[in-house]
Amino acid sequence: MMVPIVGFTLLCLCCWASFYFILCFFNRHRSYEWNCRLVTLVHGMVAICITAYIGYVDGPWPFSEPGTKNTPLQISALVISLGYFLFDMAWCLYFHTEGLVMLAHHTMTILGIVMTLWLGESGIESCAVLFGSEITNPLLQTRWFLKQTGRYETPLGDAVDVLFVLLFVVMRIFVGGTMLYCELISPRPLFLIKCGGVAMYAMSWAFMVDIVGFVMRRGKRWHQERDQRRRAAAKKD
Repeated sequence: MMVPIVGFTLLCLCCWASFYFILCFFNRHRSYEWNCRLVTLVHGMVAICITAYIGYVDGPWPFSEPGTKNTPLQISALVISLGYFLFDMAWCLYFHTEGLVMLAHHTMTILGIVMTLWLGESGIESCAVLFGSEITNPLLQTRWFLKQTGRYETPLGDAVDVLFVLLFVVMRIFVGGTMLYCELISPRPLFLIKCGGVAMYAMSWAFMVDIVGFVMRRGKRWHQERDQRRRAAAKKD
């Protein structure tokens, strides 16, 4: 079973890399990072759609039935994302664009998917984790594109930031914590899978620390802008 999975993974890796090079060819006036983030955006939307269908339609429900055997659809979703993460990891290492936390996140994600595919079970939990991780990805990429085009310091940029923080806290911290609890108390998942779940949740909290700092800085800026508007209005009066 692993031989076709390895072949499918290599095919997906080639597809994501080819997509990137096609973007670079037709989008030459943009930076390499711009085109890579377009690939990231497309992967995020594809992963969200597939894993949402798996969790809410195809099943099983990850909160009540963790540790079940992988289905063909779950395997396909994980392999598609594995191919992307291998591409993105190589790109990040080549261009030195990411810090240790993001590289650690990519490494843990790759190892988690490989472990799930190798063991042949707990695919539903991995797909649920993938859904929770990628649900904020389009907003994160939109934020970056807004910055690059000079539209970040607008109400649209504020709305993207607020929605990103809310989604991250709800999905990665509260929903993710609930799912980890269900995983740990269930006798079905293997101990190795449970350790992986704990590691991924700990990584979410590492990101949460950065987000708290961002919210504090953003709130301070909003407060300063509000004071400036009040002073300007007072001068007019």
